[in-house]
Amino acid sequence: MSTRVGLLLRVLQLLLWGGLEVEPVEPGGEELLREAEAFLEKYGYLSEQVPRAPTQLSNAIREFQWVSQLPVSGVLDRATLQQMTRPRCGVTDAESHAAWAERVSALFAGRRAKMRRKRFAKQGNKWYKQHLSYRLVNWPEHLPEPAVRGAVRAAFQLWSNVSALEFWEAPATGPADIRLTFFQGDHNDGLGNAFDGPGGALAHAFLPRRGEAHFDLDERWSLSSRRGRNLFVVVAHEIGHTLGLPHSPAPRALMAPYYKRLGRDALLSWDDVLAVQSLYGKPLGGSVAVQLPGKLFTDFEAWDLHSPGGRRPETRGPKYCHSSFDAITVDGQQRVYIFKGSHFWEVAADGNVSEPRPLQERWAGLPPYIEAAAVSLEDGDFYFFKGSRCWRFRGSKPVWGSPQLCRAGGLPRHPDAALFFPPLHRLVLFKGARYYVLARGGLQVEPYYPRDLQDWGGVPEEVSGALPQPDGSVIFFRDDRYWRLDHAKLRATASGRWVAELPWMGCWHANSGGALF
Repeated sequence: MSTRVGLLLRVLQLLLWGGLEVEPVEPGGEELLREAEAFLEKYGYLSEQVPRAPTQLSNAIREFQWVSQLPVSGVLDRATLQQMTRPRCGVTDAESHAAWAERVSALFAGRRAKMRRKRFAKQGNKWYKQHLSYRLVNWPEHLPEPAVRGAVRAAFQLWSNVSALEFWEAPATGPADIRLTFFQGDHNDGLGNAFDGPGGALAHAFLPRRGEAHFDLDERWSLSSRRGRNLFVVVAHEIGHTLGLPHSPAPRALMAPYYKRLGRDALLSWDDVLAVQSLYGKPLGGSVAVQLPGKLFTDFEAWDLHSPGGRRPETRGPKYCHSSFDAITVDGQQRVYIFKGSHFWEVAADGNVSEPRPLQERWAGLPPYIEAAAVSLEDGDFYFFKGSRCWRFRGSKPVWGSPQLCRAGGLPRHPDAALFFPPLHRLVLFKGARYYVLARGGLQVEPYYPRDLQDWGGVPEEVSGALPQPDGSVIFFRDDRYWRLDHAKLRATASGRWVAELPWMGCWHANSGGALF
């Protein structure tokens, strides 16, 4: 589904919630509203019986902005339109609309909004028992089965930790109360629930007692907090729906319509806990188990359901060959440097790989989980990027006395990848659908940048790394795949799976032992 179509659908939803006239909007919003009204009129939604109240749509926009943690203006501005395009849960907000209206009314009246137990679910939208079984019907083939099962088990345990519910995984041949299934496109749930590939609605679920949660198989699912869409968070959210919970208007709630990011705070907010306890009661004894911070749920590919402590035994070959990497770069001697967590590997031109080495031993002060790295092929300096900060090292010594605030020069926060591009003699940063060319010797973006990634024909968005090759081509990485960009044609001419097809990545042992991709 195109971004424009997704926007139009969200504007249609707002129109149906409220009135059919609207206050002034920013450029682009007016045209969308005209299209939406024409659609409603064509299919008979406009009639004399529908009230034309300009403030109703404005109030609906206010509610959307409030639950999305945007400045509440009632105007369909640029930030609101952009929020509408974000990937989100496909479950309708209709069940939550009354709760949002109650909260917003109290907010504008200057009163503190009060929680009411009756808002969490309609009568009958709960399970009649507290011991529920579940089944994982299928999963994305590029993710290892033990890791996916570990993430699903942890997602169910989030809810059992704070309620009287208990969950167990049903055998493959028996019945199950809750079924988790991945589908492509239309899957007999109606066209409104058809999946649209990467972006848009990632998943949807059905309230009790149907016990179904569906996920878009074509989404870029990941079990990492930094690449692709985090499957653990989405599964935990959709499980909440299968238990009878609608979307929550509370800030930082797991059940908010837009999926929560993993961070230092606990996965379940106070609103999530009160919601599930209002339906099923508190845990045995009335206590609530300690909730772990979200940042601990970031590497399920290293979990194992059958080993003590939940960790998987060491696999043959480097760890990155069996999962993913954070960043990658290459120096003038064609040594490849691959970064993951707090360690890095050196891979010689012949594919021989070193043991994992701590980042701090080579580059003191460099944090773990860096997001992008590049080596200048002119002076050999290493550049590292994470969040809004940048580091530059000459050998193992920092060139700058302290990390630089790179966004001051127009660089993007949390870049996807970095590359030294020999034809330009410049560093290039990639972020989403755009790229930035940096001025020589500094951290300033060149004039007329950023530009659209379409300039690099066929290269996908959200790449995880890029390497210049001696023949002038560039290799781009994302998840388990790579794309080779022909410099002369400026388009991708080949692609494949890097673990199996690029021996200089050092994954010989991983292949002989069976790579998990």
